[in-house]
Amino acid sequence: MAQPLTTVFESSNGNATATYPQVIDYYRQLADTEAMISLKEMGMTDSGQPLHLVILDPEGQFDFEKAREQGKTVILINNGIHPGEPDGIEACMMLLRNYARNKENQKWIENTLIAVIPVYNIGGALQRNSFSRANQNGPDEYGFRGNARNFDLNRDFVKADTKNTKSFYEIFHFVRPSIFIDTHVSNGADYQYSITHLATQHNKMGGEMGKYIEEEFTPQLEMIMQEKGSDITPYVNVFNTTPDSNGFSQFLDDPRYSTGYTTLFHTLGFMIETHMLKKFDRRVKATYDFLEAVLMIAHEEGTKINTLRQDQAKRFKAGAQHTLSWRLSKSKFKPIEFKGYQGEMILSKVTGQERLLYGRNKPFTKEIPYYNHYVPGVEVVIPKAYIIPQGWHRVIDRLKWNQVEYERISQDTSITVEVYKITKYNTGSSPYEGHYRHHSVQTTVSTERVDFLKGDYMFYLDQFAGRYLVETLEPKAVDSFFSWNFFDTILQQKEYFSPYVFEDVAEQLLRRNASLRTEFEAKKKINSEFANDWYAQLDFIYKHSEYYEKAHLTYPVYRLRE
Repeated sequence: MAQPLTTVFESSNGNATATYPQVIDYYRQLADTEAMISLKEMGMTDSGQPLHLVILDPEGQFDFEKAREQGKTVILINNGIHPGEPDGIEACMMLLRNYARNKENQKWIENTLIAVIPVYNIGGALQRNSFSRANQNGPDEYGFRGNARNFDLNRDFVKADTKNTKSFYEIFHFVRPSIFIDTHVSNGADYQYSITHLATQHNKMGGEMGKYIEEEFTPQLEMIMQEKGSDITPYVNVFNTTPDSNGFSQFLDDPRYSTGYTTLFHTLGFMIETHMLKKFDRRVKATYDFLEAVLMIAHEEGTKINTLRQDQAKRFKAGAQHTLSWRLSKSKFKPIEFKGYQGEMILSKVTGQERLLYGRNKPFTKEIPYYNHYVPGVEVVIPKAYIIPQGWHRVIDRLKWNQVEYERISQDTSITVEVYKITKYNTGSSPYEGHYRHHSVQTTVSTERVDFLKGDYMFYLDQFAGRYLVETLEPKAVDSFFSWNFFDTILQQKEYFSPYVFEDVAEQLLRRNASLRTEFEAKKKINSEFANDWYAQLDFIYKHSEYYEKAHLTYPVYRLRE
């Protein structure tokens, strides 16, 4: 009979969380004593420590490819992306032990494999303190939000600046989950719930999978949680106001976030946020209840979820329209019964200004609007393929890390492709996770014959990773590689002209090119600033001549339409 294996959380009466070494030691002991449990060492992190993957397989085979062939449901749980939010770390330790050792529990996982990343942000977990979570009600000590290089890993899922993310890719594509859960803690407002959920945005997911998340999976989940005594509501997306004042909107999980990234591979995703103002033990219980609820639904509907995921990939085809950015629509909403606390504005004793105060002695339950309908913003026609010259290796490496299928061009050749020219973009004035991001990108597109070299890369869209390709390579996409500065060298002109030399050349160009001369004269007539700026006039002529470099503002990812 296996010896009792107690977590730090349990032995501290729900007041403490395990250190990183204690977490890994716990899982080693569990793997040593339980045939259903395996502990694998995966890729490296910025901390110098490797990620681990804990697997619970009722058959003890730990073979994800075989499990998928047998139609089993694979669930991946990610913990400690923000190690100051350790609820999922503790819940998973107890969950895997209880399901490996309790035969009654095992009926819910007979066709399921559970994979757990025990602590994703190891560097942050090693920075233990008691103060960085100013609003949080326990545990006694916890980790820090930033990783070993002070990156917020939940903004890194596309740009992949960290070793952590590269290793996450390795795990994600090894596991290939149908369901993904990321565990968090937050407090956008005060309310009665100890846990909220942030489901993959259903319009953004699209298709039958999106409909299933909104109309079937989430309602079932909420019902089971209520039966377990851990009422749950959608993530409360407000700041310094009460949720009932105007209702609240669904958070849009763009691809930089974990569930936004997993959406690109057609995975049903949930980010859960327990409420940091609730006691630690209550939050851990709510997290545990949530994970059990997902296991129960996966047991009953795993085959359906797996089928929906495969169908989702099949509907992503060349020639179809795809949305690159979304905007919230308040034209319709979903009424929800919300359990909150009455809020009021009172005079602050600190600032002398008004502040928000929630009255926990004034609970209410009432219907409020929940805005969870998003409509397309920027759209694009899906091409047959993208061609990327081999020199853009930082982008190509990230595509390879995501196991994107590709071909190499076998010999120097020219191909008719669509070419984007960047015509306008805005750049953030302050750094965001190590980047000055671009947004509001505008382009023109032309069809041209372009020379490519032997070894350049061809990425066809007819593959499981097709959506990932479109949403990272289209420059207008909200989290494209262009937006994350991977192509900034094309934004700077490399060759210029000396005015005293180019004056004579410009004169000859206007004399030889009547259409250019007409356009030039017309611009002077309608634009007085241009008419009075001699350098702008020369620059205009230069940029409309063969002397102007083709690389400037030409986006080096080419679209093959046919």
